Amino acid sequence: MTMTTVDVDVDFATAPPGLAPHTAFTLHRVEGADGLYALHSAVGSVRLFLLDPQSGDYGYRPRLTRGMLAEIDATDESDVRVFVVINPADDGIYLNLRAPVLLHSRTGRAAQIIFDDQSYPVRALLGR
Repeated sequence: MTMTTVDVDVDFATAPPGLAPHTAFTLHRVEGADGLYALHSAVGSVRLFLLDPQSGDYGYRPRLTRGMLAEIDATDESDVRVFVVINPADDGIYLNLRAPVLLHSRTGRAAQIIFDDQSYPVRALLGR
């Protein structure tokens, strides 16, 4: 499996916060929106929008620890794609930079991690 495919099966090690019991998802690229993806649960109607911060000049390059990599059975950062959750609101679109989704680009194993570092905001307005 590579991220160049249209649909990617995603298997979370544990359900993302607030989405239990869902652990199986499919990641779909949103046509016409560079770096934008929709994550759909395999069962039910749960959907999240994710942004690949490497798709633009967002300056988001969090430091991943060995423990974070181990959660998705990755041995090296080159095996990992990092996505941030997008939250639309009336006053704009917000990115959750504190709780990115890590995806093993070859196996589809995923985890949503939460940084203790307060410098990563939970609600960063897109475009600022």
